[in-house]
Amino acid sequence: MYNSKSRIATEFIDDAEIKRTLAWAEENKNDLETIRGLLARAKDCKGLTYQEAMLLLECDDPQIHEEIFTLANEIKEKFYGNRIVMFAPLYLSNYCVNGCVYCPYHGQNKTIKRKKLTQEEIVAEVTALQDMGHKRLALEAGEHPTMNPIEYILECINTIYSIKHKNGAIRRVNVNIAATTVENYKKLKDAGIGTYILFQETYNKESYEALHPTGPKSDYAYHTEAMDRAMEAGIDDVGCGVLYGLENYKYDFVGILMHAKHLEDTFGCGPHTISVPRIRPADDIDPDEFDNGVPDDIFKRIIAILRIAVPYTGIIMSTRESKEMRAAALHLGVSQISGGSRTSVGGYAEEEPEEENTAQFDVEDNRTLAQVVDWMIDEGHVPSFCTACYREGRTGDRFMQLVKTGQIANICQPNALLTLNEYLEDYASPETKEKGKAIIAERLEMIPNEKVRELVREHLNDINEGKRDFRL
Repeated sequence: MYNSKSRIATEFIDDAEIKRTLAWAEENKNDLETIRGLLARAKDCKGLTYQEAMLLLECDDPQIHEEIFTLANEIKEKFYGNRIVMFAPLYLSNYCVNGCVYCPYHGQNKTIKRKKLTQEEIVAEVTALQDMGHKRLALEAGEHPTMNPIEYILECINTIYSIKHKNGAIRRVNVNIAATTVENYKKLKDAGIGTYILFQETYNKESYEALHPTGPKSDYAYHTEAMDRAMEAGIDDVGCGVLYGLENYKYDFVGILMHAKHLEDTFGCGPHTISVPRIRPADDIDPDEFDNGVPDDIFKRIIAILRIAVPYTGIIMSTRESKEMRAAALHLGVSQISGGSRTSVGGYAEEEPEEENTAQFDVEDNRTLAQVVDWMIDEGHVPSFCTACYREGRTGDRFMQLVKTGQIANICQPNALLTLNEYLEDYASPETKEKGKAIIAERLEMIPNEKVRELVREHLNDINEGKRDFRL
């Protein structure tokens, strides 16, 4: 029985309710009057139910698709402006005991090189990331009770925050590790993490169990209920996602919106981020079995409708996708992207030899962070390295309230300009610096509050004179 406030996975992600929703959307997909009514109401930025969102996705009218894309871009601009938050993944270890059939880290893979970073290697990796200009990392690690215990993760977080190189510093560490206990989530909270990220992979319980035949991750309920335990522990910024291509995309689209509703109804705060990865080729994985099964046109609609349905959430796209797809997605609702990424254990300080491949998946967008930043400025976006909300305690429901009332734009855009100016002064080429300064000057005049505008102008001058780390 479906119950969005239940703490039982199979009740807040109810199979029968998802199938009813899919059948209803299929039956009504040509009801253009109702669909246009939904789009008109969605302009108020109050979001949509999972049923309404699925109806939009099911509709095959090309004109409706264009209206969806236009509205998604308008909503993204209203909440987040033209800023795009930048981050990089840092893989700590690929030791893993799980049997996930789509992931090269699975315990039965005998061809992949296993590696775990020492604290000295982490210093080298983070120093290299700081020298690129990164301020925000997402930590990744396989699940292994002895090689990657929580104590190792905590030590790595402490090491990362301690590294100061030239003007570099990692100001926010997000963590993407296996589902764990409330006690361990409290330890992560005390370590000062930003967002706790965990991908569901698929919400279809039968498919999930087939895809995860062995290891701790095979427990569907324990995995699906992980965000509840994280929030119980005080981590109020959580990030969800599914891996498109594993299961029927329609099922998982409804599933992730159900999960967002569950968190909102139960804890008063939905997911801080939703990621939209598609499956990619990887070591020891049969490419014919997993073929990135969501076509580009449908994938774009998924992104756009997520933005319309859950307007307050950040939407993340990684370097799994091509430059062309990432360019399109920035106009459809994506608000965070990675740049200069390595999906291997190590590889930032020194490039990994091809014969010692430790990567979790192939990267499609291989550009450096400098190239991505330059490209984004050319596209009219403001690359943001901001971590102000996390460091000022504007997390969870406090952050969501600012977003839902539209006030976040008065905070995020100024902070984005300040952190972009830091990047330009410390890391950019002369050409990028010139273009970046121009977009800062343009966007500075668009800050509506005069006092805020003058304060930002003052801090921009401070940064030009060598001072760092200002935030509103």
